[in-house]
Amino acid sequence: MEELIEIINEIIKYGLNPNIEIEDKEKDLEINLVKLYSKYFQIDYVFDENEYEDFNKKKIYPNVIESVKSNFKDFGWYHSILNLEEILKQPETGTGDAIDDLSDIIYDLLEIKWRSENNSENDAWWFFELMFYSHTQQHLINLLNYLKNKNG
Repeated sequence: MEELIEIINEIIKYGLNPNIEIEDKEKDLEINLVKLYSKYFQIDYVFDENEYEDFNKKKIYPNVIESVKSNFKDFGWYHSILNLEEILKQPETGTGDAIDDLSDIIYDLLEIKWRSENNSENDAWWFFELMFYSHTQQHLINLLNYLKNKNG
């Protein structure tokens, strides 16, 4: 869990602290997103059957989106292909938003960290597994793709 929390801290700093001044923020972010992705394949826990209080992201962390915007002023909208695997059909396009992707990733990570501190490590691992597969992973892939295309 300690290694996961270190990775989480490196990503959530962009949603908790406006106008961070470090060299090459995008590269730092990309490195830590890849580390996070690799942790998903190392999940190992025992299910925690206790019932805990719910996490309220907007109440505890109301300024994440504003901080992300201040740290990545040139992040914006992008195109995506919705039917990527249907090669013989015309591509269907959609739009995504890099600010939204990173903000959603940060909110998911804040809850994982909160669960490890307030509930249990097993509860945090369970939530990481659940949220990564059902939500975080797609935002992470979209954001990495955005960064790759944005920077050539």
